[in-house]
Amino acid sequence: MSSSTPRQPARDLRFFLTVPHACSYLPGREATTLFLDPQESPGQGVYDSLALLGFRRSGRHLYRPHCEGCSACISVRIPVADFTPSRTQRKLRQRNADLEWHDRPAVFDPEHYALYARYIRTRHADGDMYPPSHEQYRTFLTLDHPYARLLEFRLNGQLLGVAAIDTLGHGLSAIYTFFDPDAEYARRSLGTHAVLYQIELARRLGLAHVYLGYWIRESSKMNYKQAFQPLEFLDGRHWRRAIPRRQR
Repeated sequence: MSSSTPRQPARDLRFFLTVPHACSYLPGREATTLFLDPQESPGQGVYDSLALLGFRRSGRHLYRPHCEGCSACISVRIPVADFTPSRTQRKLRQRNADLEWHDRPAVFDPEHYALYARYIRTRHADGDMYPPSHEQYRTFLTLDHPYARLLEFRLNGQLLGVAAIDTLGHGLSAIYTFFDPDAEYARRSLGTHAVLYQIELARRLGLAHVYLGYWIRESSKMNYKQAFQPLEFLDGRHWRRAIPRRQR
């Protein structure tokens, strides 16, 4: 399957729209979400096709924004073969050379959840995922399917972070990353390091892209995605190379 031009899935699928709800990223706006029929298992083939159309996964649900009169959410991905780390990213990679990575199935782990809960309470107390709960964590980040994985990163055995990823036929999808919010680890920029690791992992697996989800120009929380260059965006019909901000 080409990873530049989206294709429609080979069979008919049913989709639903949510009722309008408060936008998670832009204050004062309403959002509507298009999602695959929950009775439809998000198997590999369907997922591969829908990811090229800008769909993301949350738990068992495949979804994408479908907001009337708003196109602020832009799907973005990193072309692995063309990515060159910046000077800052190279230094960061060296700074985190002492971290160990472990590939785990996407099942519930109390140690993971404890870190997740602390991360949400510290970093995202004003967001949709606060307050954290076991049920919320399970429905968001666990899935009994071979493509869903949890990547642990540890320092001398201590869990510092977890990156939830999906392995697609044409790339890795970065679902969510949470990490130790303590100030002593701030210089490690663990969120950025997790993306750098996923780029290297995709390269080793022979996968063409790392999908970063949605970028919103007006959202400061999304700024980190522009640090990975070159970046491709979905214009609705084709994936195109984005112009770095410094060249605009």
